[in-house]
Amino acid sequence: MTLDRIKRGQRCRILSLPSESIRAQALRFGIAEGEIVTCSEVIPGGPVIISKNHQEIAIGRGLARQIEVEGSI
Repeated sequence: MTLDRIKRGQRCRILSLPSESIRAQALRFGIAEGEIVTCSEVIPGGPVIISKNHQEIAIGRGLARQIEVEGSI
């Protein structure tokens, strides 16, 4: 499953990030493969907002389609 398919309030584990540059950017926000995040909001046609450690991060829909997750954690 990909990040763009999760629902609001659902927790998921990040399985893979699409590239080294995206992985480096995600690490700056404390998100790496294996991390568990919660979907705070899904904007129709817009970004997916995830939260971890009281921090919310908006991830564009195109990028969210490339991030593999394991849902319902």
